[in-house]
Amino acid sequence: MISLHHVFKTHVSRGVETCVARDLSFEFPRGEAMALLGRNGAGKSSLLRLVAGTMKPDSGRIRRRGRVSWPVGFQGSFHPDLTGLENTRFVARVYGADTDDVTDFVESFTNLGAHFRLPVRGYSAGMRARLAFATSMAIPFDTYLIDEVTSVGDGAFRRKSEALLKERLGTAGAIVVSHATDLLRRLCISGAVLENGRLFFYARVERAIEHHDHLMQGQLPPWLR
Repeated sequence: MISLHHVFKTHVSRGVETCVARDLSFEFPRGEAMALLGRNGAGKSSLLRLVAGTMKPDSGRIRRRGRVSWPVGFQGSFHPDLTGLENTRFVARVYGADTDDVTDFVESFTNLGAHFRLPVRGYSAGMRARLAFATSMAIPFDTYLIDEVTSVGDGAFRRKSEALLKERLGTAGAIVVSHATDLLRRLCISGAVLENGRLFFYARVERAIEHHDHLMQGQLPPWLR
């Protein structure tokens, strides 16, 4: 269970201030995938970081029960001078997972070949994306935080990634950020729209997508006018 209690957060990036959460109280649905939509710059990725605990709120509380992932596909935690294998083993140890099981899974899924045993510094963006996604999926979590992860890589990798996500979501919940509404329809049950620090929740993901589409046209949805 993940819940926000009177959370305030203002985030500044490149000189632009964004209100991510404005006295936000919300309990994320348990055991299901929820889409998180919003305009570019609305603060969706920042909200995921708040939920993950990698960003602190200005005020308020965030409660987490069960194992919550870091934002799936996040590459910033890799040490560039360590190999893909060494980075994977480090992550496994941090989360108390079996290092051999995790590294075997990651090596097989990424298909990096000899590069898996070379420093990450020399990886292409696509190779880093494959390593980050596979490492995230190798650790069992109760809730996965997913931020545009299937938008990277080639078509074959995206299909492979989506299939693995569906498998993981059979036994776990998720908060999924993506501009690919077809993907959200395939993965998610419910949805929420982040706008001006507020969350508008819908039990059906299609309703959240409809709200988002109206915002993209510069309009409020009819039920909020």
